[in-house]
Amino acid sequence: MKTTHSAPSPFFYDAAGLAALNQKMLQMARDLGATDAATEVSESSGLSVTVRMGALETLEHTRDRGASVTVYLGQRRGHATTSDLSDTALRDAVQKALDIAKYTAEDPYAGLPEEADLARGPHPSLDLFHTWQVTPEQATDMAKEAEAAARAVDRRIRNSDGASVSASHGQFCSANSRGFLGGYPYSRHFLSVAPIAQEKSAMQRDDWYTTSRNPSELAAPAEIGAYAAKRALSRLNARRLETQQIPVIFEAPIAVGLIGSLVQALSGSALYRKASFLLDSMGKEIFFKDISLVEDPFLPGASGSTPFDDEGVRVQRRKVIDAGRVAGYFLSSYSARKLGLPTTGNAGGSHNLELASRKNPPAGGLEGLLRLMGRGILVTEVMGQGVNPITGDYSRGAFGYWVDQGQIQYPVEEFTIAGNLKDMYRGLVAIGGDTLTRGNKTTGSLLVDRMTIAGC
Repeated sequence: MKTTHSAPSPFFYDAAGLAALNQKMLQMARDLGATDAATEVSESSGLSVTVRMGALETLEHTRDRGASVTVYLGQRRGHATTSDLSDTALRDAVQKALDIAKYTAEDPYAGLPEEADLARGPHPSLDLFHTWQVTPEQATDMAKEAEAAARAVDRRIRNSDGASVSASHGQFCSANSRGFLGGYPYSRHFLSVAPIAQEKSAMQRDDWYTTSRNPSELAAPAEIGAYAAKRALSRLNARRLETQQIPVIFEAPIAVGLIGSLVQALSGSALYRKASFLLDSMGKEIFFKDISLVEDPFLPGASGSTPFDDEGVRVQRRKVIDAGRVAGYFLSSYSARKLGLPTTGNAGGSHNLELASRKNPPAGGLEGLLRLMGRGILVTEVMGQGVNPITGDYSRGAFGYWVDQGQIQYPVEEFTIAGNLKDMYRGLVAIGGDTLTRGNKTTGSLLVDRMTIAGC
């Protein structure tokens, strides 16, 4: 898993070449009559392998290139893409976008970002690119090692859904007719394993993974395999529950989903469509006063880091939740105009988010949070799509562990957890010290004071 900085580039174009293609498309758009235009050129390459029960199942090499162009005829918008980067194909894409714009209704909110909002260069380097010159043979051996380590933990690990290793490299450059030009290379590398435990007729599956932009930061395959196996084994001999109302801990990998629901509810598109349970929530208290949610696009090497958003708008570190109150939305230029607010630099979504509390977390990580709860459920898996973004109603199938006197007693299955996200956010009692990052979201496990558990 060594990072190689002197290895051959995984790309066909250099940065200057990508920039030149953008400038060429912008000039074509001007020549063909566009009043404004935005372009992007990107390419990527990758390797992915999957093994199952010690045998190679899939091996895939990928290499892609593409360009996109958005044009405006006043406030009529058209968009087109092409995977052919020849001059003829680029001109055809620009013309297609213009043809679409001609037959599109005017939208008073359409248009490029305001010039004052654009991120002017030079843009900061955020350590987003590390090459990984892993060969198919090396990747296969790593996946086999992870799976073998899982099976070596206990004879009850009798099967596997497989182990995967992937190395991915990409780069892009985007530009617009108001003077923005920017881009950068990026990487994402990944290793996962999903063992299956069996005891008599009972079978349980769990998984774990490690991911990073830098391959030297990936956890060891044997470590990932052993931990995934222990998780699968702990699920055996699960019991059923009676319907009741009790406290619930969402384990950190599941807790990030509650942050995702919050982001969706505070996103401009949901707000202007009035499809959010947090309409008109700016300045309102939705958590206890010790809770904050910080967005930081400038964390070196992080998954959600970037010097500008998908429109080229400058980004900023900010508090989305401050002392329990909503302090910001997630807005693109378009949604900001619809709402009569300034853009927040979130075209394309949120950046790095961390949910935190001014209170010290209970000592001992997840175990400390279990002791604080005393009696309730630790949820480690949720299933289904039972979240209503308009009302906030929450109902998911779940798997977890019954906790009594602050200790895990036994696994439980085939139950539903239900509540309303507003009540769940207000009922967030504590954030555990077992901080985990999944994608661009970071949190510890979350203790919610009361939810309905519907058993069989």
